Amino acid sequence: MELSRTMRRLIVMLAVMLPLAGCESGGHFSMFGYTTRPNYDPCIKTVYVPIFQNKTFVRGLEFDLTRSVIRTIEEKTPFKVVSDRDKADTELLGTIVAFNKNILNRNQLNEQRETETVLTVAVVWKDMRTGDTLSGPKVSPPPGAVEPGVAPPPPPPVMVTSTASFIPEVGQSITTAKQVNTNKLATQIVALMEKPW
Repeated sequence: MELSRTMRRLIVMLAVMLPLAGCESGGHFSMFGYTTRPNYDPCIKTVYVPIFQNKTFVRGLEFDLTRSVIRTIEEKTPFKVVSDRDKADTELLGTIVAFNKNILNRNQLNEQRETETVLTVAVVWKDMRTGDTLSGPKVSPPPGAVEPGVAPPPPPPVMVTSTASFIPEVGQSITTAKQVNTNKLATQIVALMEKPW
């Protein structure tokens, strides 16, 4: 039986490209710049997450955000969250620096029709074994900027922001917007824990 022209092209293409794909060390597969290597550093096993600090006047937000971050770490990463700082490989520190509410639209009675909330958090992820900061860009200071024998200043925290809107007329409230904000922020914070590309 004769193969169709398309099948022959496919077989030739696979024969040419198959040698380009290969196994890497550790049994991972790589092809065309894509790999099956994990997105997270396999040397890190545990994370300590203390309750985030709250610099806003909205009480209780720090507990909701910390709980959401811990849940997201456990669900989406191979890391295990531990309660003992001394037994953790890394520590994730967070500070809620702003929670703003902006009115986007009003009705004819001057009541809120649509409102937006903005939540901003400063995050620092540190390696407890080496003291290095894992979050933020790895930028070396210019030559001569740091005196010899003096440790360079730690990098600034990474600022993470999320927005959520709510419409009271359809039964939403600021509580639902806070929940959306904390879930979005938890996802963004955990995404910072991935290895750089």
